[in-house]
Amino acid sequence: MNAYNVPISTKHSIAICAFIKNKKIEDAISALEEVAVLRKAIPMKGEIPHRKGKIMSGRFPKKAASSFLKLLKSLNANANYNKLEEPIIIEAIANIGARPYGKFGRVRKKRTHVKIIAKDKQNKKSK
Repeated sequence: MNAYNVPISTKHSIAICAFIKNKKIEDAISALEEVAVLRKAIPMKGEIPHRKGKIMSGRFPKKAASSFLKLLKSLNANANYNKLEEPIIIEAIANIGARPYGKFGRVRKKRTHVKIIAKDKQNKKSK
């Protein structure tokens, strides 16, 4: 599944992609729902403050998590249509999208391309 020019932060998207990779789609959806209600933090690198729990540093990217929830629900529907029994997210990539100027040409908007691929659990083991 591909999504182009989603209006979310690329930095947050990269962290969420690393967070959901190698998880079942249902597990990723439930984890991101906890992020959206500020119960679970996404681990991030860089100059970001520490969080309670088992992670060093992290944030609660609400807007990006809600956008990823829509994408993951769509991916789950695609997996059901293609008759995958236990779909696992094997690839999740976020890249910088086209950055249009805001009103009066002052601000560059945030845009991100997101690519998520899910395969069946048996196919992953056969590689």
